[in-house]
Amino acid sequence: MEVKIGVRSVHRELIVETDWTAERVEEELRNALAAERGVFAISDVRGRRIVIPVESLGFVEIGEDEPRPAGFGGTL
Repeated sequence: MEVKIGVRSVHRELIVETDWTAERVEEELRNALAAERGVFAISDVRGRRIVIPVESLGFVEIGEDEPRPAGFGGTL
């Protein structure tokens, strides 16, 4: 799943490919926002961990759970 994260005062968004479900991403985000000085942490498919203080978050866009088909087939 693809998760886009906007960080305040940064012109480009972070794009994270993760194995997490949309529900887990949302739950982690809610927990981070509920904490007094929370941080939003997410792991990507390579095992790296991205940690962002919630006061720096601009937005979090949660992508689709199902994988998109790859290839050059399609309709014309």
